[in-house]
Amino acid sequence: MNRRNSLFVAMLCVANGAMAQSVDDGLKDLYYGKFQTAKQNLEKAIAAKPTDDRAYYYLGIAELGLENKDAATAVFTKGLAAVPNSPLLTAGLGRIALLNGKAAEAKQKFDAASTATEGRDGDVARAIADANSEIKGGDRGYALTIMEKLLNNEGRKKKQQYTATAADYIELGDAYRFLGGENGGKAISAYDKALELNPNSAEAVMKQGLVNYNARLLQQAVADWAKATNMDANYAPAYFELYQFYVTQKKEQFSLPNAAKYLQKYVEVGDPSDKAKNEYYLAAISFLSKDYDAAITKSKALLATANDVYKGKLTLLAADAHLQKGDSMAAKHLMDDRVKSIGENKLEALDFKLLSAIYTKLKHADSATNAGYMAKAGEYLEKYAEVDTAKDADTYRRVAEAFKDMRNYPKAALWYGKAATTKDNSSAMTDQFYQGLYEYYGGQYAEADKTWTDFTAKYPTQTNGFYWKGMSNFAIDNQAKDGKAKEPFEKYLSMLKPEDEARAKRFLVNAYTYLMLYHYNHEDKVSMQPYMDKLGTIDPANDAVRQVKEFYESQGKSAAGGNKAAANKGTK
Repeated sequence: MNRRNSLFVAMLCVANGAMAQSVDDGLKDLYYGKFQTAKQNLEKAIAAKPTDDRAYYYLGIAELGLENKDAATAVFTKGLAAVPNSPLLTAGLGRIALLNGKAAEAKQKFDAASTATEGRDGDVARAIADANSEIKGGDRGYALTIMEKLLNNEGRKKKQQYTATAADYIELGDAYRFLGGENGGKAISAYDKALELNPNSAEAVMKQGLVNYNARLLQQAVADWAKATNMDANYAPAYFELYQFYVTQKKEQFSLPNAAKYLQKYVEVGDPSDKAKNEYYLAAISFLSKDYDAAITKSKALLATANDVYKGKLTLLAADAHLQKGDSMAAKHLMDDRVKSIGENKLEALDFKLLSAIYTKLKHADSATNAGYMAKAGEYLEKYAEVDTAKDADTYRRVAEAFKDMRNYPKAALWYGKAATTKDNSSAMTDQFYQGLYEYYGGQYAEADKTWTDFTAKYPTQTNGFYWKGMSNFAIDNQAKDGKAKEPFEKYLSMLKPEDEARAKRFLVNAYTYLMLYHYNHEDKVSMQPYMDKLGTIDPANDAVRQVKEFYESQGKSAAGGNKAAANKGTK
């Protein structure tokens, strides 16, 4: 579970006073991001009271914090067997359904949990809202509705009114924050309301920092996170936000010294029983510092005792470090061992991405072996794109660029095409341009013609679209007999500005050559001659012009009619 988005449990110990001490301890640990310790305390709570649905639910949240989705599912399921029809545990399984990409199933469970409590149970409402805010595929508008219903006491008698907690307003703030846009101010106000109820809530201040970060108010975001650490020096999530900020490789953020400083603070106040996770982050700092030997040594030292999740992370880190050192074969051996140990069907997006990068770099004296490496690189690259949950233009574009670097132009075109058709893609025109370009370079001339036909219809002011439509048809009509490229080349030339002609010499040579040959084939001297003259001016050594002239001279003709043997001598 993403730490940044999983801290709604932070205030639950405030919201729920009457519970076993071990549950209370578990909730405090969740607040501080100590998922392993929380798990231990909540397991004790269940042993002491096997029918406490809160203990089961928050144990499931702790498992998600440890990235153990299967274990969380098992806990929620076991809890429902012990506490049948628990709305809270039903909401927990709704969260799992969302994580599995089953939005309809999740919504059914959330609705059932909300209906059973009439929307007036704080734990259940927060569980539903949190899942829908945080998880990709959740309904963020629904999250806001759930929290507004919980907090709305209008028309209710005093004894029926709900007493809001700081946790409720933090969750309301989260709902606004994830909705984004103009809701940022409403999120800040909700977090302020939480601070009125609990002035010591470092979580509320930390999340105000997230709002400011999303608004690109970077200095304010950093100040908020620093303020959260000053309010509570043991509040590990705020140190982690500072670490994440400085480790992000953007010009206005990236600072390895600062990232290392805040990571060290995070490790100091974090969960001491979470050694593998903490050491993994420290090894990652070595990797980013380009101390690849240290990254490899640290990672391999932890592999024997790490759980399955961190074994995977550490293996990828060590393999990538070998790759960055230029030892792609060592990287391959590490990843081969991982594939054998868990099976290829359990590999995740980052596994496939790294495997593709490794096979791209492998070199062998035997050309057939090299071809096999490239084929494998392409296979893994497509698997990465297929299992990656982002499904966005940036992901597809990176896949396309990787195939381009492999000189697999048909695949590059395919993935640029996928990028071009994604929603909210501000670079759709550029992606479709490259789709058509690499269809052409990949010899897919009919497909390229269709792409350029659509492109020129959508973007009629883009001059080069008509040029490449002409080139795609020149490849199909390579003898220039059928006139397939005539109209797009003429349109291209009509749109070209005089000041652009010097930079477009190669394009002009191709367009003039086709049009010269087309009119030559149709024995139209008047229409042919201007293109021949223009070709002679910009490319005096043009072979097609020379052959046409020589042929005419040999026939005693000035430049018209006769055998058209030179028609096939066009250049591209």
